[in-house]
Amino acid sequence: MKTLQQTYHPSLRSGKTLVQLFADWCQSQEKNRIGWLGIIIASHGCFITPVTLVTIVLSGNSIFYWMMAMGAIVMCLVTNLAALPAKITIPVFFLSILIDLVVITGCFAAGFNSSLF
Repeated sequence: MKTLQQTYHPSLRSGKTLVQLFADWCQSQEKNRIGWLGIIIASHGCFITPVTLVTIVLSGNSIFYWMMAMGAIVMCLVTNLAALPAKITIPVFFLSILIDLVVITGCFAAGFNSSLF
């Protein structure tokens, strides 16, 4: 059983947790920081935030959801415009995606206003 576990989880043999492995990966992405900046700003500004805002509008314009969506994009913009290292910007990006997914899920749970169609 021990050999199966070691071959199945080769990255966990060093005794590091998944959070530590993610932090190490983020640290290794420092050389690609400018690429990550472009990916984060383009994906948030052109895809993730517009989809989130459309779902908010169609579900009734809750101010709570608006604030969460604005907070998600602002925290990505602030970390990137402040030129913070990739070990900070990448986890903030994934956290903002999680916030947007929570907002979209909440909007689906609240239901859509059919009079707008």
